[in-house]
Amino acid sequence: MSLKYKTNRFWHTMLGLFVFVGGISVQNVNAQEQQGSTITSSKIISSAVPFLTISPDTRAGGMGDLGAATSPDVNSQHWNPSKYAFIDGTSAVGVSYIPWLRNLADDMSIMYLSGYYRLDDQQVLSSSLRYFKYGSITLTDEQGQQLGSQNPNEFSFDIGYSRKLSDHWSGAVVARYIDSRVNNSVEGAEPGRAYAADIAFFYTNTWSRHRFDRTFTAGINFSNIGSKISFDGGTHESFLPANMRLGLGYSMELDKYNKIVINADISKLMVPTPNQTLIESNNETVVSINTGVDQGVISSIFSSFGDAPGGFTEELQECQLSLGVEYWYANQFALRTGYFYENEEKGNRKYITAGAGVKLTSFILDFAYMIPTEQNHPLANTLRFSITFDIGSMLNSGR
Repeated sequence: MSLKYKTNRFWHTMLGLFVFVGGISVQNVNAQEQQGSTITSSKIISSAVPFLTISPDTRAGGMGDLGAATSPDVNSQHWNPSKYAFIDGTSAVGVSYIPWLRNLADDMSIMYLSGYYRLDDQQVLSSSLRYFKYGSITLTDEQGQQLGSQNPNEFSFDIGYSRKLSDHWSGAVVARYIDSRVNNSVEGAEPGRAYAADIAFFYTNTWSRHRFDRTFTAGINFSNIGSKISFDGGTHESFLPANMRLGLGYSMELDKYNKIVINADISKLMVPTPNQTLIESNNETVVSINTGVDQGVISSIFSSFGDAPGGFTEELQECQLSLGVEYWYANQFALRTGYFYENEEKGNRKYITAGAGVKLTSFILDFAYMIPTEQNHPLANTLRFSITFDIGSMLNSGR
């Protein structure tokens, strides 16, 4: 007997994921009346494997989910890998754990492993592994009879190379492999596999004022630019969540022990905006939505900056904004807060974040907490954490 259905728990899981990242069009709809018929349409941009856009680390999660221009850390691979070229230290490994939908189940989570190794003063190699575990899902047939269980999951693995281009500039490239196995029990479905690349640049400049340092940073990262992905052997394909992220940062030492860092990021999916067409059929008006998936990857990226039906105003609505503040005492204790904003027409995610960090000689502990302001959120009332091991310091201290 073919397996065609999964329990409601699985679809609730998928709903939570897609609501969080704005990944599918059915989560936010606009209804209007025309000639006695209700027209349901969507303005949310659609893409596959949206888990790639979820903030994987706790430091960034405590600052409103940003990181294009923050100071370099072990998790820079996701936000802006070119920051590694200016990182202090020779090598480090970071582990992050994010519980998912804790109010629904206790076996869903995102795990993130990242690390870097400095080749010399100019070059750094980096890598990361992201794993999304959906937990155990019960399979049923059309009559609701249980047919066993499955453990759907998705993961990505990437390797990056960053290099200083000057005293203030750096650049990086990342190659990524993506594997998605979330619907293997559906008849005719196959694992989705794809390849992608990131291109990033980072600028930093430090000067002294009244004996204390000031630092200005800026960064840009074009991520997940690659092949389309299919879950049925190539018959139907979907875009990866190609994304452009811009960031600015300013750091100032208040005195010998206190430092304040202010950051802002703006990001935009480089995926076609759904184009809606009204069709009259049998005295009913329906909406036909063209997702643009028939376009090539490169052409779709360029067209994504000018294809919104609402013109420039709607293009601005597709941008997500993050603001974050970080306070350091003695470069050992950190407090963080931030705010994430997404337009109501494009997903309506709005939340406040808070976090803290402790930096010791050989490792760093970070914690973050999220407070939704508009809607239920998969991470609401959930504490997430990251730990960083400074391998270089550990090796030096052992000598």
